[in-house]
Amino acid sequence: MSKAPAKAPPAPPAPAAPAEPAAPVEEKKPEKKVKPKAPKRRIQVYKLYKVEGESLSRLRKECPRCGKGYFMAQHGNRLTCGHCGYTTYTKAHA
Repeated sequence: MSKAPAKAPPAPPAPAAPAEPAAPVEEKKPEKKVKPKAPKRRIQVYKLYKVEGESLSRLRKECPRCGKGYFMAQHGNRLTCGHCGYTTYTKAHA
């Protein structure tokens, strides 16, 4: 009697692959609404100065970093330079 080689147990069947790969489902995103932007308005130079007789006075504070010709923007509780970003805070109105 000859010994037959031991057979390995049968491997489980491989899962059946689909015939065609499923296409990825793309979800439609809602379109973003573009808000219209208002055009930037440059300040008129005549609003920065006051002429009294033959003298000229500046109505706004000038930036200490940038020098003459750069005025500070007036906000609620601060003055800000639009050129360099320098900011000074003022006392809140009580």
